[in-house]
Amino acid sequence: MATTTKKRAQQLKHDKFRDTTLGAAGRIQHRFEGRGRTVLYALGGAVALVALLLAYGWWRERRADAARLALGKAIEIAEAPLSPTPLPDQTGPTFPNEQERARKAVEAFQKVQSDHGSPYSEIARYFAAANLLTVDRPRGLSELEALTKGGDEVAVRARFALAQAREADAQYDQAAALYRELLNDKSGAVSPNSVKLRLATVLEKQGKKDEAVNLLFEMVKAAREAKGKDGKPLQVSTVVRSAADKLQEFSPERYAQLPAEPQPAGSLPF
Repeated sequence: MATTTKKRAQQLKHDKFRDTTLGAAGRIQHRFEGRGRTVLYALGGAVALVALLLAYGWWRERRADAARLALGKAIEIAEAPLSPTPLPDQTGPTFPNEQERARKAVEAFQKVQSDHGSPYSEIARYFAAANLLTVDRPRGLSELEALTKGGDEVAVRARFALAQAREADAQYDQAAALYRELLNDKSGAVSPNSVKLRLATVLEKQGKKDEAVNLLFEMVKAAREAKGKDGKPLQVSTVVRSAADKLQEFSPERYAQLPAEPQPAGSLPF
């Protein structure tokens, strides 16, 4: 008896679901009567479009994951430690010298560039060019020059790397011109203070010591006087501290005129 009652309840439940579903279908059919085939085609097309978009999104995300993984592995190679013998407990790669590491890094980044699309290919090209400076400097410089022609963040980073390369090659006029261009950049791809520190170093080598001192003084002064939204002093960065050391080296007198560096919150004043 209990089994019959349970079976009957399931039948009633199923009938109710069928009646509700068929009723809804009937209302839709009545609403679109005379246009049924057109509507069905439209609905079918919409469903197919959604399915296609979902499939494309899934495929694109998979491709992006693969590109990020490949780029990460290439960066791991570029930052691997140098050691003539494998280091204990070292799970990642090691290389006997900088040239071998740079060569392997270039190969890895060029593979990312060839296998994956934007923006990963552009980023990989930049890293490949930076590492080429070690194994094939003329080619690396040429690649960086080409990358600076763009208008994105990769172009900004390439310009900074090229400026540092020119500075290392004692081409101070070219380096200074590139650093000055970077001071007008608003993208934030390269820290303005990092640019100012490098420019001041180049200016001093060009014999423009006063300009270098003024640039460093204003930079450090602004950083030490900066305050956050809560009105409390901001902690200065390592770049600013390096700039302060460079200012002390160039002009102890101007360095003495700087405001004191703010103390970290909770530290003792002695």
